Amino acid sequence: MKKQIVAGIIGITAGILGSTQVAAPLLAQENVRSSNVYEQLDLFGDIFERIRAQYVEEVEESELIEAAINGMLTSLDPHSSYLSPDDATAMRVQTRGEFGGLGIEVTQEEGFVKVVSPMDGTPADEAGIEAGDYISHVDGEGLLGLTLDEAVDLMRGPVGSEIVVTIVREGEAEPFDVSIIRDTIKLTAARVRTEGQAVVARVTTFNDQTTPNLVEGLETQIEEAGGLDAIDGIVLDLRNNPGGLLTQAIKVADTFLEKGEIVSTRGREPEDGERFNATEGDLINGKPIVVLINGGSASASEIVAGALQDHRRAIVVGTKSFGKGSVQTVMPLRGDGAMRLTTARYYTPSGRSIQALGVSPDIVVEQPRRVPADEEEEEDTPRRSRSEADLRGALNNDSLSEDEIRQIEKEQAEAEEAAKLRDEDYQLAYAIDILKGLTALKP
Repeated sequence: MKKQIVAGIIGITAGILGSTQVAAPLLAQENVRSSNVYEQLDLFGDIFERIRAQYVEEVEESELIEAAINGMLTSLDPHSSYLSPDDATAMRVQTRGEFGGLGIEVTQEEGFVKVVSPMDGTPADEAGIEAGDYISHVDGEGLLGLTLDEAVDLMRGPVGSEIVVTIVREGEAEPFDVSIIRDTIKLTAARVRTEGQAVVARVTTFNDQTTPNLVEGLETQIEEAGGLDAIDGIVLDLRNNPGGLLTQAIKVADTFLEKGEIVSTRGREPEDGERFNATEGDLINGKPIVVLINGGSASASEIVAGALQDHRRAIVVGTKSFGKGSVQTVMPLRGDGAMRLTTARYYTPSGRSIQALGVSPDIVVEQPRRVPADEEEEEDTPRRSRSEADLRGALNNDSLSEDEIRQIEKEQAEAEEAAKLRDEDYQLAYAIDILKGLTALKP
């Protein structure tokens, strides 16, 4: 008995000694890390003082510090940055839906400024800027080597002023210049219209106006069509939508979902994760939905597309989305500035992270490139095809009533309109055709 107790005591002592031997290197490593951090901060102070005292020209101290802070943040990822008081104010205005500029969402890729998407109806959109374009120069000044914020500052300017951007585009042999007149950008976050028996909801951004615009537009168009029974379904067009507010993405997805998870976010610590679920109520009572996406659909757009796809509530059509699956938190700082910091990744209901991968459509449909008017080949007027009715002495179809004849003529007119739409917007026409097919298959 005594031997067992002694052995137990010895075992505990050995354990304590063993723990002390393991902990000592860890404490030493922590002390070394802290020492290195303080040394680096001292180095920063030395460099700051030397620049202030010896640089060839006098420098503004606050600008030096802001540049150092921004450099620290932008070294993390393309979406973390420092916002000066003016930039922070501009961002708050933009989320309310009205701001000055060109109307493009940009990011930085290996030092190059890349267009995520042009916004509908803005100067950049009307000038022909496309998602995936690279901007190499602004008014002849190269952007390579600048931070994203510095590049954006070069593109800002008074409303009505001209800017010339140099575009590098895949498929074009040489860079080319595009002249754009800056304007006040007034975004209608969602526009809703009817095409045949389909209601088309074009969502251009996710700001405070998005859900109210969308719900009001859908209700109006459905009522004008004669109710839900009179429509095939809706096309939710998220092409070239660069994203915006996470809260609005959740509300838009919730508009069409009865229950279940919409999106979850996972940060550095497990307790920082959040899960957002749908509330009861589907605005269109289960009517079919086709979601349109492309390479300019990013962030909040991908949350909506991913949620509706995972719940099998919608068919996703188009091309792979941009792949921005990270969450940025804007943190106010002293002096009215702010810090935009990537704090989490978001995941679709099935647990997919789309960071750098994007949402893959259920049906891949490429949009044909625009052909400039001066490059279009002249085509002969297509000949009208002949039918039985054109033959001399053909029998009349007396089995149809006048109402039935009018219905057939109406359907033919709608088919002709659909054919025109394919020339204007092939992806949208394809989406509408899918809605028709889904409706035709219903018992």
